[in-house]
Amino acid sequence: MNLITHALNTSRSVSGSFPVSLTIRPACGLPGEYIFSTDNTSLLRMLHRQTDLPESVLEKFETTLLATSNAKLLAVELNDQTLTQIGYFVD
Repeated sequence: MNLITHALNTSRSVSGSFPVSLTIRPACGLPGEYIFSTDNTSLLRMLHRQTDLPESVLEKFETTLLATSNAKLLAVELNDQTLTQIGYFVD
């Protein structure tokens, strides 16, 4: 899955949470885009727990998210249970 974030609040700080919109899109080009509202802290917690992404990738993603209003993670493997928990319908 491709994960694309958009910060919903322009006043962000390293120490606090802020709302983000997470767009989830199949990496293979199939239809199925889904938008999930969350916050940066919850999103990062989920990525740490539910993916096998290296810490360096997650740190770079977090730094980008804090510095800009958009951050992307491409071709992330999310299991069906995680996708279902966030509301992405898996058939």
